Amino acid sequence: MQQEIGRFHTLEVLEIGAHSAILDGGQWGRLPLERRQCPEVLEVGDQLEVFAYLEAEGRPAITTLKPAAQVGEVAWLEVVEINNLGAFVDWGLPKDLFVPFGEQQHPLKKGGHTLVKVYVDNQGRLAGSTRIDHWINDSSNNFKQGQRVSLMVAERTELGFKAIINHECWGLLYSNELYRRVKKGQVMEGFILRIRDDGKIDLSVNQPGYSKAKLDDISTKILARLEENDGFLALTDKSPPREIYAVFGVSKKVFKQAIGALYKQRIIALESDGIRIV
Repeated sequence: MQQEIGRFHTLEVLEIGAHSAILDGGQWGRLPLERRQCPEVLEVGDQLEVFAYLEAEGRPAITTLKPAAQVGEVAWLEVVEINNLGAFVDWGLPKDLFVPFGEQQHPLKKGGHTLVKVYVDNQGRLAGSTRIDHWINDSSNNFKQGQRVSLMVAERTELGFKAIINHECWGLLYSNELYRRVKKGQVMEGFILRIRDDGKIDLSVNQPGYSKAKLDDISTKILARLEENDGFLALTDKSPPREIYAVFGVSKKVFKQAIGALYKQRIIALESDGIRIV
């Protein structure tokens, strides 16, 4: 299999010495790995997961250290140095990742944090870019409604937050789908809520199609809490999502579905400042 710079690979141990082990790098030949980076118990023929990068001289090298992102991925990284060529960000390896001026959406400042896409430049070297829109598409055909995905929160909009789906494309996480604070650079689990006609994707932190069994469970919890509080609870469908989540551990949307069902059954009454058992 063809190995690539900037990615994780599983390589076979060929030799073990006092100071290093030699791994089979395929087209790169025999690659040394510092003994201190190897497991304590190591034998010839073992398989090790390593990350491939280029040394300053341009030679392939490997490490068992895990960077924050591999090629094609986005990470929230700290700017640790600025010089006359560009910026350097800490991505978890001894050699910081270079972000050229031409790949900076806005000038970077030492000590700040920014979203960085890892790519291979035209000389085969690993580099970073903060021009995220240049690399991330607005739509994708690789997802389906209800699919569980990884999200990285990017920037706030009037409707909620833009988020990067599986390092691949943009999606929109609506504020009313959130029940806790989120911040730029945060990685979280989410779901594809819907795929619009234009291919753009709406997101949720809740799995679409909440089952009747789970809805009944929340309804039971609401009734139990009402009984504990003399039949009244100071929560409504206008309450902030965080308050609802703090009490019941569900999103505002699910809470509204549950009290709506209880109201239709004439079990509760909806008042301006809360809900009450009938």
